[in-house]
Amino acid sequence: MLTTDVPTREELARRASELVPLLRKNAAWAEENRRVHEESIEALADAGVFKLRVPLRYGGYEADTRTLVDVASELGRADGSTSWVASVYWIPTWMACLFPDQVQDEVFSTPDVRICGTLSPTAMAAPVEGGIVVNGKWGFISGALHSHWQVVVAILVGGEGEPAPIMALVPISDLQVADDWYTAGLKGTGSVSTIAQDVFIPSERVLHLGAVVQGQHASQANADRPIYRAPLLPVASASSVGTVVGMAKGASEAFFERLPERKISYTAYGSQSEAPLTHLQVADATMKIDEAEFHAHRLTSLVDTKGVQGAAWTLEERARARADMGAVCRLAKEAVDIFSTASGGSSIYSHVPIQRIARDIQAVNLHALMHPNTNAELYGRILCGLEPNTLYI
Repeated sequence: MLTTDVPTREELARRASELVPLLRKNAAWAEENRRVHEESIEALADAGVFKLRVPLRYGGYEADTRTLVDVASELGRADGSTSWVASVYWIPTWMACLFPDQVQDEVFSTPDVRICGTLSPTAMAAPVEGGIVVNGKWGFISGALHSHWQVVVAILVGGEGEPAPIMALVPISDLQVADDWYTAGLKGTGSVSTIAQDVFIPSERVLHLGAVVQGQHASQANADRPIYRAPLLPVASASSVGTVVGMAKGASEAFFERLPERKISYTAYGSQSEAPLTHLQVADATMKIDEAEFHAHRLTSLVDTKGVQGAAWTLEERARARADMGAVCRLAKEAVDIFSTASGGSSIYSHVPIQRIARDIQAVNLHALMHPNTNAELYGRILCGLEPNTLYI
């Protein structure tokens, strides 16, 4: 069994903060090349970012979700795409810890292993002797170009029972990559599509998604570890929001960095900082970032506390987890929109960070699981006493 000195939350956040200059330097390259810069990946590995959700027995840190938020908030200040990829890795890495322990032994034998994934069942699986064979294609696979494994989701048809979604672990080398990531936002994430053609997956690397969503898993070693006792969707929600908060903080920093040199064209204001409009804008945007951070921390507090307690989740708590995530996305985007609007025509130049941040946070808000309207409707539905109309809760 490997052991490690686990850094504190503050130490991990400090390491992430120290990466900000490097990640900012590489942000334009990442956007142009539609993938995270290799130098940034190596820096994230050196800072221990890929170990945050790895079990202690493999040299990981087993960090709680509040730590994820604090680390991602620092990374997101620098580059939303790089922070997004780091956050996405945390979710499938956590999911890998639900598989049988012998499967984890294989996966985590790779130092700083990176696992990408999806929750969309856009492939089909058929039972065969010793496992399943999968065919299909998955889109939006953030970080696939730097991954070692992928968590795939497919519909299992045949054998006993009705068709049902399963999730499985596949070496990325078993899949084909479609270079189709041409987008308006989050360009640097390299969220390409992956394709399976008659890929065999042994049965020990297959779990039923319905059981996973309900908090059931096959690992004995992780069964009593607090961070692995929460349900999948609240974990995914809490793993994602730090990047969004960080992007809003990055927009604030980018705005105030340019403020001393700016005037408001075609007005009598020789300095933008003297205008009452600017005062209202920056106060409003800053308060929205504070509110977004509140929802992010409330979400992580719920996930982490219930994990430590081993307490059951109510349906309302599950729905509120997604509602908090949606609120973070909405409030952070509103803050970025204010700073972007206040940045003037000169901000549309590609070397000015605010234009990239605005496009990136718009892309985040369009994500199916993060969309503020979808999450608010789900929460309201549960508050009104109706059953959820989604498995993803």
